[in-house]
Amino acid sequence: MPQYIEVRVDTSGVGLIRLNRPEKLNAWTIEMREEIMATLADFDARDDVRSIVMTGAGNRAFSAGQDLEEAHDFDTERVEAWMRGWERFYDALRSLRKPLVMALNGTAAGSAFQVALLGDIRIGHTGVRMGQPEINAGICSVTGPWIMNAMLGLSRTIELTLTGRLMDADECHRVGLLHEIVPEGEVLGRAMAVASGLAAKPPVAMRLNKQRFREVSEAGFRDAIDAGIRIHVESYLSGEPARMMEEFFQKRGGKVKFA
Repeated sequence: MPQYIEVRVDTSGVGLIRLNRPEKLNAWTIEMREEIMATLADFDARDDVRSIVMTGAGNRAFSAGQDLEEAHDFDTERVEAWMRGWERFYDALRSLRKPLVMALNGTAAGSAFQVALLGDIRIGHTGVRMGQPEINAGICSVTGPWIMNAMLGLSRTIELTLTGRLMDADECHRVGLLHEIVPEGEVLGRAMAVASGLAAKPPVAMRLNKQRFREVSEAGFRDAIDAGIRIHVESYLSGEPARMMEEFFQKRGGKVKFA
């Protein structure tokens, strides 16, 4: 049984993954990501699952992204293994043959923002905030700008990456990152309804459409992973991320809060 996520399949053929660390704003660890990947692989192989919904427990965050307590002692010797782990995680999302709907029940920040964008359709409410705040903790963004540039263009990507600000729900909807905004209590229900509609679509056409979306973005994705290894080595050799992260923990008492 998974420890960090909840899993179920409903009668309409929709598989649900609920991130379940609300006390940590559903921030993920390596073990949690492994559970998500295993469940995605299982859902993708099952005949009784035709679409997937991912959401978070609680009402504060879909996910705060990487659990910074796990990343606290990160150093240059771990960079390649660390980035290859993210490559596997993102690959699991990008390789799905079945549609993935994101039910955003709160903030999606950092890598959780990227994961949300790797979903096919995103449903949220007016309290949702999304963005890449890594620079505020002295962490370079590489995979984030790759996916933002594809969806938003270079100018907006630069602004969001360098400021580290989070966009509110209205802005996310206006620029196309949120497809629907519904009342907070209706987000999951609406996402399940959208996923049920997708589950009824012809499966071969669905699979081939998703395959083609992956193909057209494949080269950029692999380049972002390789660049991430190179850039994070230089960044961590400077000592800046370690200093900034220590300041982050001292100011916030080790608790994850959003900028």
